[in-house]
Amino acid sequence: MNRRQLIAASAALACAPVMSPVSAQSGWPSRPLRMVIPFPPGGPTDAFARLYAAALGQQLGQPVVLENKAGASGAVGALEVRRSAPDGYTLLFGTASTHVLYNLIQPKPQFDSLADFAWVGVLGGAPLVFAVHPQMPATLRELVVRSRAQPGSMSYGSPGSGTMMHIAAERLKQLTGAQIAHVPYKGSAPARQDLLGGTLQMAIDTLGPMLPQHQAGKARIVGIASARRAATAPDIPTVAESAGLAEPFEAMLWNVVTVPRDTPGDLVRALAEASRRAMADPALRSQLESQSMFADVHFGPEAERFARAELAKWKPIVDQLGDQARG
Repeated sequence: MNRRQLIAASAALACAPVMSPVSAQSGWPSRPLRMVIPFPPGGPTDAFARLYAAALGQQLGQPVVLENKAGASGAVGALEVRRSAPDGYTLLFGTASTHVLYNLIQPKPQFDSLADFAWVGVLGGAPLVFAVHPQMPATLRELVVRSRAQPGSMSYGSPGSGTMMHIAAERLKQLTGAQIAHVPYKGSAPARQDLLGGTLQMAIDTLGPMLPQHQAGKARIVGIASARRAATAPDIPTVAESAGLAEPFEAMLWNVVTVPRDTPGDLVRALAEASRRAMADPALRSQLESQSMFADVHFGPEAERFARAELAKWKPIVDQLGDQARG
């Protein structure tokens, strides 16, 4: 074999799916997988899911078919997967909203994100941003002052009641005394459109889909909910800077992949290992970074520990907000 043939063979081997022991023994997966996204197309969860699904399909040697099942702030899609056969063919691409906040907020939750699902892994996510219509003040501090001087004159949009965007906004209102009414939508994309059209004064989104609007002057991002400014947008202040807060204000929309709880452990581990390889791909990470998203992976028991830490972090905040966390 000459050098050119050797290089070609090595490249083909690198691109070939790596079969896990369970795959070789049982023939799984022998057909396409289905991954439910519990939010509409066009939002940050959908964008991350599509990149991940393509990479996961390459690793498994089977396509991963996406299905958007929106409603009830992600609960409709989550319940769809919970009721599915635990055979390794149906996955849920959830978020902090479905897998932490839902159980903290709902008085009678229809599912338990820890008890009813097996966690394949936490994959990463994106920081939240507070964006306003260009005619609004240039900082959160000024926006708060105006909202208090003109009660009832401002509203903000979120992807739905009980989502991370909603809770982050209500937390900021609690800290600053802002008087801005909440308008829940069925996903980030319609809220974003109403912000651009002037129906809303503010929207809570993630950096990726809102940054082009900010750069084009169609909206203004007045704060990013992280401890530091984003490397991809160093001109945008943090929420703490923009609102004049003494402590950092952090809120991330992280993404998680789960399957029905009774899915055999060897299949869960095979999905986790395939996901690990997919998320390690430099091309995927570059695509995520280009959309202002990041990879921060936790698999198996580590993923559940991550979730329990997030539950502990947000529970006192949700308890303080009380009914504001549900409306």
